[in-house]
Amino acid sequence: MRLPALKSDWSTMIEVSNLPAQGVCMELDSVQQRQQVHLLIDALPEKKLFAIHSLLEVLVEPLSRSLAMAPVEEEELTPEAIAALNRSSAQLDRGESVSHEEILREFVR
Repeated sequence: MRLPALKSDWSTMIEVSNLPAQGVCMELDSVQQRQQVHLLIDALPEKKLFAIHSLLEVLVEPLSRSLAMAPVEEEELTPEAIAALNRSSAQLDRGESVSHEEILREFVR
């Protein structure tokens, strides 16, 4: 498949099949690079779009993507953890809590 190349001194066409195999590399500014990427994406068959979409997401937001795809880990609570949660819940019910502002006043000086 041939795509119209961006203006360059030595080429008017780029052979898409040569790009990955031979590492064709033109010195393009960022606008030209974006245009070339758009042309390559437009040339992809629909069944390959998901792979490119996923790759681009990882490149743009690697941490968000990793967190979104991570499996949910559900650990069983130990009897000690359950008791601690029950104690803290009871303390809150009795109004025995420390506000965020109080913590800041005490520790941030």
